[in-house]
Amino acid sequence: MSTANKKIIFTGPVGSGKTTAIRSISDIEIVTTDEQASDMTRARKESTTVAMDYGMIKLGDTERVHLYGTPGQERFSFMWDILTEGGIGLVLLIDNSRKDPQQDLKFYTHAFRDFIEAQQLVVGVTRMDTHRVPNVQDYRDWLDQLKITAPVFEVDARKREDVSMLMQAMLMSLAPGAEIL
Repeated sequence: MSTANKKIIFTGPVGSGKTTAIRSISDIEIVTTDEQASDMTRARKESTTVAMDYGMIKLGDTERVHLYGTPGQERFSFMWDILTEGGIGLVLLIDNSRKDPQQDLKFYTHAFRDFIEAQQLVVGVTRMDTHRVPNVQDYRDWLDQLKITAPVFEVDARKREDVSMLMQAMLMSLAPGAEIL
């Protein structure tokens, strides 16, 4: 019996919760390439992903969803094309506490435009517990202005059920009836 493999990519700005989200949903110990932050990233967090994060979800006996997190810093953007190769969808996490989350949304949807047009996008907005504005409808409106159709959710990347909701939205759009426990 062969194993069905799928690949989903997590992206977004530094500190948006990519590593945390993968850690909260993965069925295996995740692989990270975190290094001590040495630039303006240090103001947001002590370490940052420099190549990728990797985790995996087991769906039944034969299906696997491989989860890859991109580095958030533009200087590591060469990894973005490498990591999206063969991917079926993109989870874009946006940190609502950043100075200009609308600009972050524009930047990442533009950077991944070709991939988004060919695959599925789901947007998760983190840190809404401490920063209520902008709200989820604002993000939907911004996506409409960018002519991008994608579901948007308020999420806490530390909570498995929130990340599971993002993954289910992704998989449901690709294969109705798919479920992550």
